[in-house]
Amino acid sequence: MSEEDYNEEKKLPESGKVAKITRGALQAVGGAVPFAGGVFSAIAGAWSEGEQDKVNRFFEDWVRMLQDELKEKEDTIIEIMARLDLQDEAISKRISSSEYQSLVKKTFREWSGAESEDKRVYIRNILSNAAASSVSSDDVVRMYIDWINLYSELHFQVIGAIYNADGITRGEIWRKIGKGPVREDSADADLYKLLIRDLSTGGIIRQHREVDRWGNFIQKPTQRRPKGSSPKPPVSAFDENEGYDLTGLGQQFVHYAMSELPLKIEFQSDEI
Repeated sequence: MSEEDYNEEKKLPESGKVAKITRGALQAVGGAVPFAGGVFSAIAGAWSEGEQDKVNRFFEDWVRMLQDELKEKEDTIIEIMARLDLQDEAISKRISSSEYQSLVKKTFREWSGAESEDKRVYIRNILSNAAASSVSSDDVVRMYIDWINLYSELHFQVIGAIYNADGITRGEIWRKIGKGPVREDSADADLYKLLIRDLSTGGIIRQHREVDRWGNFIQKPTQRRPKGSSPKPPVSAFDENEGYDLTGLGQQFVHYAMSELPLKIEFQSDEI
């Protein structure tokens, strides 16, 4: 089959044909699923020819969206495999294991979380590093995949700003991610406080504390306020006193999601 014939075959049917196919599909589903049968049959019967054109456009957009999603998944798998040394027996065994396949299935089942190219790259890096490294258990890797869905790109920018900058303050983080001055009572300031709280309660960042040589936290000396002193002022969203560190989980997340394995195999997409 020539490329032209193949592309022609992939095209959606013309409007009239789509109308019949769409109605037929809904009626077939209605007959196959008793619980929803009445609803599907009613929808199929209620469409007028004018409304059908709108429905056709909706289905066309939907199919294109699914095609784009499949293309993203295909590219991601190719990029993962291109970064793995398949001659390494341990890696080859790992990617064939049911445990690793479970991670891949979970990732692509929840693909809606990869709504940006940056998040797609994070997912690619997590699956690549999960195949080549055993630093974190699969249970922890599953949680990293959940984080991609749960948190925004701004959350990940903050995580990246704190990495290798132990004791960095909120004000320093804000400037490091390229943000300018805003009012303390602004929506941006409220969002930033919420974001820091998300990462703190999520076990990804914590306030900076000194540790001894065994990794035990050293208790801070108690600071007593003198009697009659004025109330302690509210803490700014962009506080310059308290520092923040990544937790152990946060450090490992950066290793898995933000560290890219070098290419082992060069490849080129078929699309120009």
